[in-house]
Amino acid sequence: MTPGETVRREHVRFAGHQGVTLAADRWAPSGAERRTVLLLPGGGQTRRSWSRTAERLAAEGWPALGMDARGHGDSEWSPAGAYRLDDFVADLHAVVDQLGAPPVVVGASLGGRTALAAEGESPGLLAGLVLVDITHRVDRTGQARVRRFLESAPNGFGSLDEAAAAVDAYRPRPGTRRNLDGLRKNLRRRADGRWYWHWDPGFLAFAADARNSDETRLTRAARHVTIPTLLVRGRHSDMVPRAAAAELLELIPSAELVEVAAGHMIAGDDNDVFTERLCEFLAGRVP
Repeated sequence: MTPGETVRREHVRFAGHQGVTLAADRWAPSGAERRTVLLLPGGGQTRRSWSRTAERLAAEGWPALGMDARGHGDSEWSPAGAYRLDDFVADLHAVVDQLGAPPVVVGASLGGRTALAAEGESPGLLAGLVLVDITHRVDRTGQARVRRFLESAPNGFGSLDEAAAAVDAYRPRPGTRRNLDGLRKNLRRRADGRWYWHWDPGFLAFAADARNSDETRLTRAARHVTIPTLLVRGRHSDMVPRAAAAELLELIPSAELVEVAAGHMIAGDDNDVFTERLCEFLAGRVP
């Protein structure tokens, strides 16, 4: 079946923590539905990074929600500049309450850290957990590299080509040049004619605050995760060392590991292979 012929897409909104409105796309199967899969992007991404994955999931019968984090994409910016891990976790709790049943959460980087903390600190909140190149601890050198990337263009870009070059420079291995139409969805063109990343500049304080990646907290949370869990590690990741992946499997006995030929930005680097592995996990592990 052709995905475009079997799914319906609609824009939806959720009330997040402290009244922040969260924007999402819902991809609904045309037939019988399985459990909802909630897709949470990384700190440098928007929900559009998951569009192909969400469409494929819906074609397989899984209602899929790609959601922008607070301060990202089309979600509202926090008036108070509230971008701590606790704020993202509270948003996830609010969304799950509105869904009415525990979803499977697929979280890349920031999204995965949010989901790991939320489930580990409130067991049973979720029905399944997929961590996309994130674990309880990260390589601090790689994390600093991500932070430099996020902070590298405070004055925007003069063109989409300039933005694409910045992304290509960040990627640890050369790859196919990024599609500019896809990149355009992660940027906003302001009145000055320059292109800016699709997030609140106030969010940058998140990456600089070590409390938001507290290894002690996330290790404790991981020990309380008992639901079906999948860790997808980029084989060329500079964020998740192999040793950290092995540690996570010990902390979460219900977890399994797959690796894909990608760096930290798996959703953009190897989307089709990632989606295939995700569908296999859902079909085999999630009731």
